[in-house]
Amino acid sequence: MQVFYSINTLQDYLKVQRKKGKSLGFVPTMGALHEGHLSLIEASKAENDLTICSIFINPTQFNNSQDLAVYPRTLEADCEMLETVKCDVLFAPNAHDMYPTLPNLKFDFGDLERVLEGKFRPGHFNGVGIVVSKLFNIVQPNSAYFGQKDLQQCAIIKRLVIDLSYNLKLNICPTQREKDGLAMSSRNKNLTPEQRKNAPEIFNALQKAIELLKIKKPASAVKGFITSHLDNIEGIEVEYFEISDFETLQPVNELSERKTALCIAAFMGKTRLIDNVIV
Repeated sequence: MQVFYSINTLQDYLKVQRKKGKSLGFVPTMGALHEGHLSLIEASKAENDLTICSIFINPTQFNNSQDLAVYPRTLEADCEMLETVKCDVLFAPNAHDMYPTLPNLKFDFGDLERVLEGKFRPGHFNGVGIVVSKLFNIVQPNSAYFGQKDLQQCAIIKRLVIDLSYNLKLNICPTQREKDGLAMSSRNKNLTPEQRKNAPEIFNALQKAIELLKIKKPASAVKGFITSHLDNIEGIEVEYFEISDFETLQPVNELSERKTALCIAAFMGKTRLIDNVIV
């Protein structure tokens, strides 16, 4: 695996690869890699001649400075994991290279960012839009790969690709889960043993919500039941649970012919977990 820390050296290398006719697959990450990330690398390798993974903890998408400060930084271990799946290239820039000056540009994704994560993390998707745009411009991939667990982020990036006419294929890959159903996440490492024991209840609750919706229970009743159920489990505090249209992410009252997304965010102590399922 070749490792690049500067934008210029990476671009020089990729320019040569393009001249050789090689297709480029790209997996942007913030590090603290797990099997979910590796599944994205493998998806890219199956479809492209060269796979590039970036590791950059993007400060502009954190609206909580404490969250940024405690975000795990595990570059050495991440490199070892990438080697196991034969990733071709790692791009690991520093903040100064990515942001020589703080950007004045502001993204507004309209109603798409005013619900779910955007409602509780103001400014988050502006930061996502800026860093993903910069990375797409730097790497210029043929394809890019993201995980469904960050469903709203995927919708935001899809809008970004369409509105800015990026010439790439966007691939949304299924959420990878532990054997007990817990969605794989870099934040899972922060859970205490007792919290980790109860964390799968979040996914179990989503499965229960599907059952209730399929027997025509109103969305409002399902939301109330699921939220109350989880809040009564020791160590879990629900921030939001929403039943939304898959494309627009706006709230819906019931299942329909269109895809529906059940999205949840919950705290376990100071650790914030998100998950979703699609019906």
